Amino acid sequence: MTLQFTLSRRLRHSTGVRAATALLLAASAVVLTGCAAAVPMQPAADAENPACADIIVRLPTTVADQPERETNAQATGAWGDPSAVLLTCGVEVPGPTTLPCVSINGVDWIEDDSEAPMYRYTTYGREPATEVYLDSELVSGSTTLVDLAAAVANVPASKQCLSADDVTLPSETPAP
Repeated sequence: MTLQFTLSRRLRHSTGVRAATALLLAASAVVLTGCAAAVPMQPAADAENPACADIIVRLPTTVADQPERETNAQATGAWGDPSAVLLTCGVEVPGPTTLPCVSINGVDWIEDDSEAPMYRYTTYGREPATEVYLDSELVSGSTTLVDLAAAVANVPASKQCLSADDVTLPSETPAP
């Protein structure tokens, strides 16, 4: 009888320890997963603009085949692990510039390659402006902008990019 009681007691203790260990591991996984998923970002100055919410709620779950990630700042989005694409709504509205402007699916973007292979694309002619910062070694800029165009187009355009062919340039000879 003593042997049976001892074995029974050990089995219950062993099962309880295993259950407690499994519970602890599951809780740790949830905590660690939650911490690992958030991408640290800073909100832009105009992040509280209601038009940013119109964009953020329509962001796709994948961009350039990269999965969406959670961010810790208002009016932001991120995709990829490591982060390959970062989006921030409410950035400063750009004025005229000599930087290249590309139009993708009806959205004009100013392209800044000064930090290549990291590229910064900022909407032109939309307020609030949206910025996309991407690693061109991980994703294609054009694919990224195609994937984001439908969400960004929820902010109506008030201007569009122009090229030298679109404007009348002064002649070299002054008029009398």
